[in-house]
Amino acid sequence: MKPVVSAFNAWTCIVISVFAIVILSVIGSMFASGNHAMMGSTEDPKDGKGVAAAVFGAVVVYGVFLLFCGSQAFLHQRQRAGGEIALR
Repeated sequence: MKPVVSAFNAWTCIVISVFAIVILSVIGSMFASGNHAMMGSTEDPKDGKGVAAAVFGAVVVYGVFLLFCGSQAFLHQRQRAGGEIALR
């Protein structure tokens, strides 16, 4: 199987996805727990659990990106190492 994206794009996507998963997980957990920093102002949303669900949905999307980009990076590594079997 051949990679769809370049090796640079795959590794960039991995780094961005891991960073986004960590940051959004922290933000989502703060909304879910009703943290004063997220829910203390009059302009903040009233339904912290709903906001947390939306943020955790974004975490799932970034998780899918991470799986895809990880598989692309793996394919590039395998191709560079000569481990690819080609039937010609």
